[in-house]
Amino acid sequence: LLLLLPLLLVPLALLARRRRGRRSPPLSLLVVAGSGGHTTEILRLLSCLSESYSPRHYVFADSDKMSEAKIRSFEQKRAETFPKSQFTLHRIPRSREVRQSWISSVVTTLYSMLYSLPLTNKLKPDLILCNGPGTCVPVCISAFLLGLLGIKKSIIVYVESICRVETLSLSGKILYYFSDYFVVQWPDLKEKYPKSVYLGRIV
Repeated sequence: LLLLLPLLLVPLALLARRRRGRRSPPLSLLVVAGSGGHTTEILRLLSCLSESYSPRHYVFADSDKMSEAKIRSFEQKRAETFPKSQFTLHRIPRSREVRQSWISSVVTTLYSMLYSLPLTNKLKPDLILCNGPGTCVPVCISAFLLGLLGIKKSIIVYVESICRVETLSLSGKILYYFSDYFVVQWPDLKEKYPKSVYLGRIV
């Protein structure tokens, strides 16, 4: 099942490139990491991608103390197989803390977007891959806005965390309407959210 994800991502990225003119890989990838198990899951997904996905731009919350170490360790091991592999690290303000109220979350998310919008515009990724941390909401919405403005169309692929069995995460509920491809790992979610793509358990 892990092999299905790159098979899904490659045609999407190539399609996006054909719309702007015929160009060949590499494909610029923006990855949103998050505290807890989000970074671990997203790195498992990345481990099955080819060297065509380069550079990889990692974005995570400025209060996230663990993701950077995990990413650097992952990229160090990846460099043993792909020595020309490139990646960058970027921090933005956290959009929502655990158990933070809805009202204050709106304010902090808007604040995070002030950083996300110019960053996304600067990086101009071909693909955005995320799996549920709150940080992905301002990043993906920023990319969506840039696409609407005709500045850069990025394909947004959202993979709901495997721990979400019957209901979507808050990030998932929001990005279900903004993502180009919404991947779930449990059949119950596919039934509730018809737009989603069910690939089984991929992490």
